[in-house]
Amino acid sequence: MLEIREINEKIQRESTFIDLLNIEIGKTIIGQKQMIERLLIALLANGHVLLEGVPGLAKTLAIKTLASSIKAKYSRIQFTPDLLPADLIGTMIYNQKKEEFTLKTGPVFANFILADEINRAPAKVQSALLEAMQERQVTIGDKTMKLEEPFLVLATENPLEQEGTYPLPEAQVDRFMMKVLINYPTREEESQIMRLNTTGSFPEINQVIEPADIIRSRSIVNEVYLDEKIERYILDIIFATRNPEDYKLAKLTSFINYGASPRGTIYLAQAAKALAFVKRRGYVIPEDIRSICNDVLRHRIGLTYEAEAENITTDDILNEILNSVEVP
Repeated sequence: MLEIREINEKIQRESTFIDLLNIEIGKTIIGQKQMIERLLIALLANGHVLLEGVPGLAKTLAIKTLASSIKAKYSRIQFTPDLLPADLIGTMIYNQKKEEFTLKTGPVFANFILADEINRAPAKVQSALLEAMQERQVTIGDKTMKLEEPFLVLATENPLEQEGTYPLPEAQVDRFMMKVLINYPTREEESQIMRLNTTGSFPEINQVIEPADIIRSRSIVNEVYLDEKIERYILDIIFATRNPEDYKLAKLTSFINYGASPRGTIYLAQAAKALAFVKRRGYVIPEDIRSICNDVLRHRIGLTYEAEAENITTDDILNEILNSVEVP
């Protein structure tokens, strides 16, 4: 118990910048607390976020503000059907004067990438970005270059029923730590947004931490205590998505085509640790798992045609599992 107390005290000291970041982000982003919290979790757990929601919900502004408050490089890539992988990662350009090829790097060489409407670009472009996300490196010609840390991709996605989109393949979607659904602000929040954007003076964002502070915090996040009971709880949730009948959930069998991958297990544990850090705690509690579960697993479960016919979503399945699996 002494060790947990020490970790707790250490995290209390080291996580003070979370409050500072929230203050800076709160200057320009009204509401959307869940989206901001998920961004911080992904940043601390070295993951990436896929956001789904209608346009105009401050997705671009959120990541731009976060980058400014950390003094990190930010780039926005608008994905379109005619985009090429070279537009993303860069290419070799022939220099006639020097009679040699020179390297021109693309917008992926930044700390924070906003991949806007990722499902508007064809598969080759999507896979170029996803390779950079997974390997943290880019190969152009015969040169392989490491990407700077921290490296966070926030990809936004149009709801799939819109025309002219290329749905992300399951294997690629699986590389995102979280898929976050964002909704409209409340009436009160929208009133504040209207005032903020019609006064002509936009708040200035101050840099409160350095990128090096984020990298240091990641090693501290790894120290967050994860009890064996919590580990078993995570495994029960994951295995219930694969074999629901083993958890008295046989009624879900006909709705699930495939369950969460081992990457889901890893990300659920990492995200829970990062959430505990954000909440300034040195240990994970079951509520952390329940809070983060849908965002980490909703894109890792395949639905059958029967589920789609009955309008059953992965969130419905996960809520059923969370209500049935025994909480430690």
